[in-house]
Amino acid sequence: MPDPVKPNKAESQVTLASSRSTSEDTPSGGWWVSRTRLEVALLAMVAVSLFLLIAVCLAMAAVIAGSSPNSLFAGQTASASGICLTKGCVTSASELIENMDPQMDPCEDFFEYACGNYLKTKNIPDEKSSISQFSDVSDVLQEKLRTLVESEDSSEDTPSSLMVKQLYKSCMNTERIAEQGLQPLKDILREMGGWPAVEGFAWDRNRFDWVQNVYINRRLGYSVDLLFDFSITTNIKNSSWRIIDIDQPSLGMPSREYLLRGLNDSDVRAYLDYQVSLAALLGANRTAAELELTESLLFEIQLANFSLPKEQRRNATKLYNKMTVAELQGRVPNIPWLSYINTILSPFTTVTEREEVIVNVPSYIENLGKLLLRTDKRVIANYMMWRLSAASISYLSEDARDLQLVYSKKITGTGKRKPRWKECMGAVSGSLSYAVGKLYAEKFFKKDAKAAADEMVSYIRAEFDKILRTVDWMDDETRIRAINKSLAITPHIAYPEELLDETKLTELYKDLQISDGELLSNMRNLTIFGTDYSFKRLREKVDKNDWKKHGAAAVVNAFYSPLENSIQFPAGILQGTFFNADRPKYLNYGAIGFVIGHEITHGFDDMGRQFDYKGDLKEWWKPETRAKFIDKSKCIIYQYGNYTEPEVGLKLNGVNTQGENIADNGGIKEAYYAYNQYVSDHGEENPLPALGLTAKQLFWLSAANVWCGKYRPETLKLRILTGAHSPARFRVNGPLSNLPEFSRDWNCKSSSKMNPSHKCSVW
Repeated sequence: MPDPVKPNKAESQVTLASSRSTSEDTPSGGWWVSRTRLEVALLAMVAVSLFLLIAVCLAMAAVIAGSSPNSLFAGQTASASGICLTKGCVTSASELIENMDPQMDPCEDFFEYACGNYLKTKNIPDEKSSISQFSDVSDVLQEKLRTLVESEDSSEDTPSSLMVKQLYKSCMNTERIAEQGLQPLKDILREMGGWPAVEGFAWDRNRFDWVQNVYINRRLGYSVDLLFDFSITTNIKNSSWRIIDIDQPSLGMPSREYLLRGLNDSDVRAYLDYQVSLAALLGANRTAAELELTESLLFEIQLANFSLPKEQRRNATKLYNKMTVAELQGRVPNIPWLSYINTILSPFTTVTEREEVIVNVPSYIENLGKLLLRTDKRVIANYMMWRLSAASISYLSEDARDLQLVYSKKITGTGKRKPRWKECMGAVSGSLSYAVGKLYAEKFFKKDAKAAADEMVSYIRAEFDKILRTVDWMDDETRIRAINKSLAITPHIAYPEELLDETKLTELYKDLQISDGELLSNMRNLTIFGTDYSFKRLREKVDKNDWKKHGAAAVVNAFYSPLENSIQFPAGILQGTFFNADRPKYLNYGAIGFVIGHEITHGFDDMGRQFDYKGDLKEWWKPETRAKFIDKSKCIIYQYGNYTEPEVGLKLNGVNTQGENIADNGGIKEAYYAYNQYVSDHGEENPLPALGLTAKQLFWLSAANVWCGKYRPETLKLRILTGAHSPARFRVNGPLSNLPEFSRDWNCKSSSKMNPSHKCSVW
């Protein structure tokens, strides 16, 4: 379950990376030159040797390299002058060499050049669906947190740290979980009136009413969003206040597109088998359960059919359908909207028929109302009880979790569960992110990273402002508004100081009950706590600088919030391959600088541009400039939509990924310009040893290295079908092939793949 007090749907942010984390081309010339086997062996030696020993060897080898034109050290002087040989530089060189394939031509496939050896030598662990630089850094972070959470209780523990330890202990108490078995779920289902597929003829249809069932879900700590999504969100046309938001729900499979394939699809059959197997485990007759759950699955497929696809959810204005509760009642009369809303919001708020709500997809709600009228109670009950049961499985005994694993393997390719401590650390980090963030910030965060990130943000923002001032397709009025929006962006770096104030955390969590006993009970308490926290804020004015919006410090990701017009870089991402104070700036600008530019550009992608400098949904673009932006975006859509992922043979969805692709293209450009300005202000930096690359080439290599990663085929398909981010290779090759600066720095011929004649550019 996610952190109960993180921003909800309409307050959510655009993320840098998905929460989920090669063929060789013939060299075409340019910078690339042939490498000998000896040189490849030397590369491997550099990658695995002790760092301090490498530094000594590099200095000595530079003398020898002076007479060898093909040496790794070509371009270095006999004394190695002009080469950075600090520990940080040697370590960085080793890490880059370990990942790259120097036999690839960077002008033909820069991703393979930068990450080819990573792809060849790194194996995806059985318990993972993918690996990446993001997951590698996250793994290190989780290991650090583990040392704190598993430490003995002491007088130094605070109430928030003790709560973290209690939740972790309840998750690690597998003996207690096994002893309870499925009984916690059986007790909950009994209170709900029973699961028809399990109860059989004993199920009492007179006890079931879907509205009452939702009320019980709310009371017991389960989602109320099974048939439609109900939330309290920031009003996107007046972002200083909140409003009730009604939308289509998330469904049981990764996306509506899976369900729309129908019952003959192997993934859908696996989903049905998952349901039937769980019902059988709870005591159902398998044959009878399959018949019943097929009907409820067909019901869910109809919900999917009513839902809008992601491609049609990118225009925020079309989703902003405001009406009163009375008007909604008139459109969907068989749902008791007023009593429903008041019961769900109880005891915090009461509304009248004059209350305004946002209905994102009116057609979905109208079709749902008609579907409920013609659907048997038993079918609806089976669907709702299945979804409740599925939400519980992660916190139950192994027999239920084994069923979950079988289904997960079919969808993601993951054939093994993570070690228990990793599962539990993930659950705790996601559920108590502020308490965990405080632990991380106090014990592990290096303060110099914040100052360095502040400086980089200033440089990169300045370059984006220059771009806004010079693009030739904007009219002056829109340009001024765009510059004002850019200047109004609020950065949140590392963590807010309030996070370290234990008094504030104690106050935040005062109503949350956590014990080291039953895990499922703890997770339900977290849901109740989070739902209460959200619902009671309906009448409160939005504080866009509320520290809780930016307090999840132990996260390896970055964010842009259109409703705040803010960028956030948590402490967790200011480390590892992304940032290191003890290495040249070109590496940091290529890595975390790319990230910073990416998030800034999100404010001006196809969705972010719909919001003004205050974070309100408003049309502030002149029609002619808007048309030019759309035309330039179409170039990006077409470019990425024509990429085919070679491993699975699927084309990317250029529409769904356009926002992230625009941000990638703008972000790397801004970071590059910012680094050049830094050099202009502070002077040239020495390049790394062993690579024979210039500082500018190392900037590009560092940027690509951030995206080194590989996926299981099933996960790669899932990412392409449902994700907002392009797969890693296209996050490298796509933006870099659009930038003349890249081709210039690598001397790429006009005929090379990384230097196409037709290039796309939005910002």
